[in-house]
Amino acid sequence: MRRIDSMPRSGSRTSLALANLRGIVILIVLAFHAMLAYLNWIPVTGSGFDSPPYDWRAFPIIDRHRFFGFDLICAWQDVYLMSLMFFLSGLFVCQSLARRKGWVFLRDRALRLGLPYAFGVAVVIPVALYPAYRLTAADPGIADYWHSLLALPFWPNGPLWFLWQLLALNVIAAGLHFTAPNAIPALGRWSAAADRYPAPYFGTLLAASAVAYVPLAIAFTPWAWSNSGLFAMQFCRPLLYAVYFFAGIGIGGAGIERGLLAVDGILARRWTYALAAALVSLFLWMGLTALTMPRGASLGVEIAADLSFVPACAAGCFFLIAVCLRFATGHSRLVGYLSANAYGLYLVHYVFIVWLQYALLAAPLFAIVKAAIVFGGALLLSLATTFAVQRFSWGARLIGTSPRAVATS
Repeated sequence: MRRIDSMPRSGSRTSLALANLRGIVILIVLAFHAMLAYLNWIPVTGSGFDSPPYDWRAFPIIDRHRFFGFDLICAWQDVYLMSLMFFLSGLFVCQSLARRKGWVFLRDRALRLGLPYAFGVAVVIPVALYPAYRLTAADPGIADYWHSLLALPFWPNGPLWFLWQLLALNVIAAGLHFTAPNAIPALGRWSAAADRYPAPYFGTLLAASAVAYVPLAIAFTPWAWSNSGLFAMQFCRPLLYAVYFFAGIGIGGAGIERGLLAVDGILARRWTYALAAALVSLFLWMGLTALTMPRGASLGVEIAADLSFVPACAAGCFFLIAVCLRFATGHSRLVGYLSANAYGLYLVHYVFIVWLQYALLAAPLFAIVKAAIVFGGALLLSLATTFAVQRFSWGARLIGTSPRAVATS
């Protein structure tokens, strides 16, 4: 998630729509993680904390109460949500490069992304994952947990892997800006025509996404994550995220007030088409992916499933953008507050998600009720924590909020 000071400061309708979208996205992130313990398809392998396949990396808590509807919701979010976040993060890179030249830009990105990532994986994620260790540990003590954590062949990132990959893409963008200063402006000029000529733009985006995603998905499967080192990575997606990040840079370089993101542009006008495309492509991907689940699926079926992921991802991203451009162009105090604190919520929410899921394991409640409690509780506790941390100068710097602004609010 980008910091609030990277968002546009003008009061235009597009700016407000993007700010509101930022608040909506963080709500989706919290809801997605709140549902993960209650998915119907989660495999229970019975492995311990220190034994492969380390299911707890994706599902720290697995509850016996399940709801199939969450499978459908989370499958859709998994297809497009992170690509959308990289796209949104790229929108204001051109502005930042123009304001902060060379090493100043890189230093700023390191402080805004690298420092929170380091703090998060060193402090936040270990605290968040302790309940997962307690479920299978013979000795649930903190000392033994820390020993087991250090003995793992990798260091868990939780959802904070997004930060280091975003930092890496910012470094690449800065290097491109330095070595080929005309490249990013040229991308902006080409992207400016996306509203007038949407077919070439989306055709190019889909082609680039297919080249970036499909070969890696075939080589590593769509599900494999790294099992070694400090940096978590889903093998098939880094290049796909780069495509969406630079797509965001191009649209942002063209100017968010016109072109594809204009509130009277083609996305806002054709949001119903975007909805239809999102649903059709999603169910196509789900159907083809289901055919790959049995062992021994043919290579042709796997390629078809991986190819179907590409339009499902694009349609999901631009549907949500289109809806906000069409219906979320006004001031909302609640959504605005969520948008302003989205980065802090992203950093700390996982602790409360996992601990609340753990606390509700024995509760005789329906999965929908449990997920609602986890979502609401994590949202409130994350907001309270973010606000409390921002009261201190070091906390405000970590999250990227001015202490004076916090005190004023």
